[in-house]
Amino acid sequence: MLHQVLVTLRKPFIKMVPIPTPSKVEGENALDQLGEVCQTFGLSHPLIVTDPMLVKLGLLELVTQQLSECGIGFSVFSKVTPDPDFEIVREGVIQFHTEQCDGVIALGGGSPMDCGKAISASAKTGKDVAKLLGILKVRRRPYPVIAIPTTAGTGSETTVAAVISDPVSRTKPNITDPFIVPRAALLDPSLMIGLPASITAQTGIDALTHAIEAYISGYSNTYTRSLCVQAVKQILESLPVAFHDGQNLNARAALAQASFDAGLAFTRSYVGYVHAVAHQLGAFYHVPHGLANAIVLPKVLRFTLHRNPTPIAQLADEVMGRQDGTDTERAIQFIESVESLLGQLNIPLTVPELLEEDISALAKQAIAEAFGQYPVPAVMTQSQCEQLLLSLVER
Repeated sequence: MLHQVLVTLRKPFIKMVPIPTPSKVEGENALDQLGEVCQTFGLSHPLIVTDPMLVKLGLLELVTQQLSECGIGFSVFSKVTPDPDFEIVREGVIQFHTEQCDGVIALGGGSPMDCGKAISASAKTGKDVAKLLGILKVRRRPYPVIAIPTTAGTGSETTVAAVISDPVSRTKPNITDPFIVPRAALLDPSLMIGLPASITAQTGIDALTHAIEAYISGYSNTYTRSLCVQAVKQILESLPVAFHDGQNLNARAALAQASFDAGLAFTRSYVGYVHAVAHQLGAFYHVPHGLANAIVLPKVLRFTLHRNPTPIAQLADEVMGRQDGTDTERAIQFIESVESLLGQLNIPLTVPELLEEDISALAKQAIAEAFGQYPVPAVMTQSQCEQLLLSLVER
């Protein structure tokens, strides 16, 4: 099929593009090293990119206190919304230049981190954010970005992509370029203590989805698969603990590391149909990305099971230990363990916002997103995607 041919043709070029790995500071009180990290990258007046909720929760104050103690000036851009759009990025760029900032501290989940990466790239290149969409459009190193994730899920602190929503076309296009990978990531589990159980669950399954899709990807290799196996094991073990006991720092730290590892893996091996479908649910209905991934994940795994169970069976062998049975039987065992976890986390089976009249457009955009780009183990047609989406409609 043409999809598979295009993916195969892209593979050697993907391998040729070097992807940097951020410097990592991890552990409880990692935030205490923020001033030192800023000095390492020459930041004397960074723009802190965050959202109103983190300001309300007092997490912004923890960051500004660290900077003030080190004599580092800063500006605050706290207008980031879920699924930030072009206008939010443009506002951030204007403030970046007006207040003479020299770097970005992205504080939050995927939205602030993606927005911060986009602001840095647009401010440095002088290009409007809309001109940066696509692959390798940045073409030069932006201002330094230091990522401080407050959720363990998106992996945006490690990735080459920044997702920016286009409300006009109802799509979520990417800026994809190795230059936008953050220079450093501070993984401080104490910043995640206050996460509600539902957000802990959704972001944790987001990381799990990254690890699974990266493992079964046609672009996976020994390095990325090892990262994926490690991440899946940590998430299966630690996510239920953090869900039921949000104060458990060990579980929070394990999930932060798993998110980081899964991010390293999928930014090199790409994702698949779970993300292609979830992005459309986010663009059309603003379903949170982690929740959308969690709802779609078992459906796509079941679709893949009936067409190419081998990659899932191989992941099952590495995560759960080699079991007797065929590839299909071992893959089913793994999928059932994922479904059991989703049940424990109270993940819904349907999307209440989903309208049947939108399904054709949703499926068309999902297939277009994946076409020739996502090295999936089994190719999905638009009709099959429509059937998958139909199963998500609330009855």
